[in-house]
Amino acid sequence: MAKGKVLLTFDVEEFDLPLEYGLQIGKDEQMETGMNGVVEMEKILTQTDIPSTLFTTANFAEHYPDNIKQLSGKNEIASHAFYHSSFEKKDLLASRLTLEKISGTKVTGLRMPRFRKIDIASVKEAGYHYDSSINPTFIPGQYDNRHLPRTIYVEDEIQRVPVSVTPNLRLPLFWISFKNLPYQIYERMAIQTLKKDGYLSLYFHPWEFTNINKWAIPAYLKKHNTQLLSEKLIRLITEMKKVAEFQTISDFLAENYQRKL
Repeated sequence: MAKGKVLLTFDVEEFDLPLEYGLQIGKDEQMETGMNGVVEMEKILTQTDIPSTLFTTANFAEHYPDNIKQLSGKNEIASHAFYHSSFEKKDLLASRLTLEKISGTKVTGLRMPRFRKIDIASVKEAGYHYDSSINPTFIPGQYDNRHLPRTIYVEDEIQRVPVSVTPNLRLPLFWISFKNLPYQIYERMAIQTLKKDGYLSLYFHPWEFTNINKWAIPAYLKKHNTQLLSEKLIRLITEMKKVAEFQTISDFLAENYQRKL
């Protein structure tokens, strides 16, 4: 029996989360915090020796081009739009081209910041092959996507790759769940979903693994940051490697959906 696949992804971005709560944070500090997180993320990926997909804002990549170029050697670089806190339609193409120039690799995937709804025709027009801007669950005050398919589907020739939720109840397996649920419960939910779907699509942010305690944001968003959270993710990766293989999204789609990206 073939092993399932785990699509581990990170949203590599400027740390602008405080802005959502009316807190001021300068652009330099946004970048510095984001980069501190990338350093910690890279330690995790190196220790566990797995590939991942890095949805990167072009703005962040322009500030740290050497780091993004280095990360592209083993990981997939995909687009997280141009800026994290603002968006114009032209940003779709500009982000893809900028990331391709910096990374030296083909950029085929998109994830909109904060899972913003996006016109799929615009995604196709900008030259992307897949979109991962859907969390098919209900997040109070954010979105209700329970009507959307739970697993990979095609819309206007674009492959849409929702992040994973559990079968039936559609409990989210995103970063907030990982931070706040007891490890054993989260792992059980993840394995259940992997067995049902044959793959698992997870996402995190590098800045989660840095010390962001000084910011007056909700405690559930900064719980178990720094080393404790890194150790928890390493534990999950180590356990998942026993039952699954890790792949980038583009490699997974090319292998399983008969489309070269």
